[in-house]
Amino acid sequence: MLADSLVRRLLASFVLVWISGCAPAHRDGPRLETILAESPAERLSDYGFFSDEAGREPVDGVLAYDLINPLFSDYASKHRYVFIPAGQAATYRPDEVLDFPVGSVLIKTFAFAPDMRAPEVGERLVETRLLIRTKEGWKAYPYVWNADQSEAFYAPVGMRTSIKTVIPSGDAVELQYAVPNQNQCKTCHQAGQALSPIGPTARNLNHDGPSGINQIVDWTTRGVLAGAPAAEAVPAAADAADTTRSVEERARAYLDINCSHCHKADGGASNSGLFLRWTEVDPVGWGVRKHPTAAGRGAGQSRFVIEPGRPDESILLYRMESTEPGVLMPELGRSVVDETGVRLVREWIASMPALSD
Repeated sequence: MLADSLVRRLLASFVLVWISGCAPAHRDGPRLETILAESPAERLSDYGFFSDEAGREPVDGVLAYDLINPLFSDYASKHRYVFIPAGQAATYRPDEVLDFPVGSVLIKTFAFAPDMRAPEVGERLVETRLLIRTKEGWKAYPYVWNADQSEAFYAPVGMRTSIKTVIPSGDAVELQYAVPNQNQCKTCHQAGQALSPIGPTARNLNHDGPSGINQIVDWTTRGVLAGAPAAEAVPAAADAADTTRSVEERARAYLDINCSHCHKADGGASNSGLFLRWTEVDPVGWGVRKHPTAAGRGAGQSRFVIEPGRPDESILLYRMESTEPGVLMPELGRSVVDETGVRLVREWIASMPALSD
């Protein structure tokens, strides 16, 4: 009997050790040693951001958030999360992306459904992108989800995949969706010689988020945002879909999130002289009667980036309506036209008083 009892105890101990050794890394929560390692993890689950294999349930310490105006990416749904190490906080900046501490991670998952008019029905995850704040700056790592949706794997060379879906207009389309390679990440995330996030500015976060609470208030209360004034004192971006706001406010908010990451003084398109940040006050700076710095097929037959009152003679709209490589803008992140964005910018240009030579 004593021998049997001893055998049972040994077997139980072996099972416990085996279970703990085989348990998924994500059960432990976010792992700073993995986040700050020299090389990216091979599997998304190795970081411990989610409690489930499907990458849909964030663990404690990983906070879901959203933006007033998201970047258009071929009608993909996006699920955004942020991890900030315990005891640390992002620092408020009124006009720039929040200053996140070392060890912070911005997590963004892209997904499609058979019908994007009901994006939550039959949704499949395609990719998850990580922006990790290290001592040396931000690093970008792309991960691609496998066919059975159980894991996402590091994909430094990116991927192109065909996706059939119905877009919000009701049209059935076949998208040629591109997961960017790691080097392409800096095309959009360039800030001088470094990488920088795009979306999480105070003005683009200043609304009720997934929790139903204003995100500036919520983050401050949680202790993950420091230095922010009261939410009513924080500038809030105009919602590009809010028709109670002026067409100029809405169009400029749309261009700010979709274009200004390149079209700014320290962005990849700074040599164009076209600056589309919401802070730009000179109409010539945002394209009104501005000649392009380089002529060619990207200009079509038009002379000015924006010809007031004449959207069809404006280079800006011409490039937004194109899907031709070398012409379309933005040059990465879309393979189809954002019809809603085009209508908004067209309405804005048409509303401008026409000017004569």
